[in-house]
Amino acid sequence: MAAGGSASRRAQEARRQERLLREQWQTARQQAHRWEAASEGERRVAAQLLVLTERGWRLLVDRRWPGTRAANVDMLLVGPGGVFVVDVKNWRSAPEISDGRLLSGGEPRDEHTARLLAVTKVAESAVASLGMSPVAVQPLMVFAGHRMDAELGRIRLLGEGEVGPVLLSERHRVSGPTVNAVANHLEQFFPEYEGSSLDRTTPEPTRSPAKLADGLFDLEGLRDAALDEALRAPIEQWMTFLDPDQIPLVRRNWSGPARISGPAGTGKTVVGLHRAAHLARRTSGRVLYVTFANNLPRVQETFLKAMSPAVADRVDFSSLHAWAQEFLRECGVDVRLNRTKADTAFNLAWTRVGRNSCLVEIDPMPGYWQDEIAHVIKGRGITSFEEYATVSRLRRRTSLRRTHREAVWALFEAYESLRAERGVHDFNDVLSLALAEAHRRTGQHRHTVVIVDEVQDLTLVGVRLLHSLVGDAPNGLLLVGDGQQAVYPGGFRMSDAGIDIRGDRAHVLRTNYRNSKEILTAALAVVEKDTFEDIDGLPSSGRRDVDLTYHDGQVLHVSRPTEAEHDQALLDALRDLPPGARADSAVLCPSTRAIGHYQRLLDRADIPVCPLEHYDGHAVDAVKLGSYRRAKGLEFKRVFLPAHDTTIVTRAQHSLETAAERDELYRSQLFVAMTRARDILWLGSIHSPPRA
Repeated sequence: MAAGGSASRRAQEARRQERLLREQWQTARQQAHRWEAASEGERRVAAQLLVLTERGWRLLVDRRWPGTRAANVDMLLVGPGGVFVVDVKNWRSAPEISDGRLLSGGEPRDEHTARLLAVTKVAESAVASLGMSPVAVQPLMVFAGHRMDAELGRIRLLGEGEVGPVLLSERHRVSGPTVNAVANHLEQFFPEYEGSSLDRTTPEPTRSPAKLADGLFDLEGLRDAALDEALRAPIEQWMTFLDPDQIPLVRRNWSGPARISGPAGTGKTVVGLHRAAHLARRTSGRVLYVTFANNLPRVQETFLKAMSPAVADRVDFSSLHAWAQEFLRECGVDVRLNRTKADTAFNLAWTRVGRNSCLVEIDPMPGYWQDEIAHVIKGRGITSFEEYATVSRLRRRTSLRRTHREAVWALFEAYESLRAERGVHDFNDVLSLALAEAHRRTGQHRHTVVIVDEVQDLTLVGVRLLHSLVGDAPNGLLLVGDGQQAVYPGGFRMSDAGIDIRGDRAHVLRTNYRNSKEILTAALAVVEKDTFEDIDGLPSSGRRDVDLTYHDGQVLHVSRPTEAEHDQALLDALRDLPPGARADSAVLCPSTRAIGHYQRLLDRADIPVCPLEHYDGHAVDAVKLGSYRRAKGLEFKRVFLPAHDTTIVTRAQHSLETAAERDELYRSQLFVAMTRARDILWLGSIHSPPRA
């Protein structure tokens, strides 16, 4: 469509929205004036909010505060944006914020904010029984006769003219049926005063463009917000609602470090994010939400801002290594991280020490031994051969005799010497330096809460570092993850990190909210024979029982005899996506080489691509493209896995043990990729038909 045609359509829609809003405003004013007990200011605000009821919102006015004799709640508003506890003020003097306090006419008004927060807490408890997270309930103070848009802690302060456009612009978190269910529940929980309810009947609207009675009615602002809502591209939806079993996890007062685990799709990250928002409202320090992957923190930060914008600026999202580097810079510690030079140092050490050692009997490929140093020796903070000689090499199933460990240690020492000569650090050095500095600064850290997502992918040193920031303080440390979804070699146990989690501080989620039975069955078939040990030290079977809530998914097996035909089938499937579906679709690959191949393929086909390393959680009309590893913590309606059964392991000259170890790691990564799919899982294969 030409640019002019698009502009014309938008102009027509704007005029339609303006006519509709004028009619709705006239109707709302008539309804509000029937509320005899209200002040004129409250009537005008109610009229603003009643306009929203034509767009899927429910408004409850002048409700009794349960547990009190005469206290009331001005308004409760339930809609696509959540639940809002509304306190309307008719102050002659304009409200002001000074040093974190609410003033009017120079006088403090702390009692009003305290009262609003108290009734908001009551509303949180009321909707918790429906499975709604506390972060979905927001306190709102509206000032009749004034203009304002500010925040005071978790309270949003709005003027009479701002309240309508702001609420209409809220991200959609709640479906229509749920809005009604929540509103009906609140009607019972907060009973009405006799004669205080607004008449729900809708009188015939005035069709003429009658004069709007109140100048503070912002027709233009409402029109623009409604227009944006009508023309808005698909946005990333957020799970405001939690399973009733998960609500206590968000609000629980834990006496020390805690852990949430569970199979893929059980909502671990969702609980972790809601927990972050909950604690950010109730602690004076900052909350650190950290994970291993670089791309995931950006996505999680976007989700939290959409879910709970009032506290988003009190939660810091970061990958572990990015946070450690920033921490060391603040401490004045010189960090010379250079992966390329560090890899060169290792390759030279392998040439000098490893290539002609007994290690080639087990695996002649240097990558296996580089992982051994990174994940077992440096990842666990081992500094002596005596310790390495006896350490349990978790998730490293290939057995090493003492002579092999001596050869590994010699390779490690050669690497460290060459690395030091070049004056560079590797990623493990960054964490070790940060851990040493954190111990020197005990009690001086600005973060009072640390939430670790995908904890199974961290090294032991990384977990010790994060634990050192908050120690065993109540509600200080929350570990979120699942050992079955580990995508890196090596591992640790919580006991190795000095973390003791007891009783109700360890919780396993067992309900899958993402995958249908067909998709989950296909994914579990990949890992069902692989036992794994989680960070609690307990072995588990690859096939775990879960309860399913989603039943509409589909697995599509697509096999073609050649790579060209296979790739054409992928392009055909992507081109057949309905309008807007690219935003919820991902092509995931096992290797960097495969990502490059499919990036070029999609570029030549003019299919928009958004690399996962650039994805930040905002909706973009492009197919996401990235590795199995970078897909951790994400979900998509449609996941395409081209050539998914072409192993990335080269078995030539490998012992059966190391080949089997690599295969098992690949299966874990493939399992993670498959369980990212909600509606469609497309599994591509390249298989030549057998000859006759």
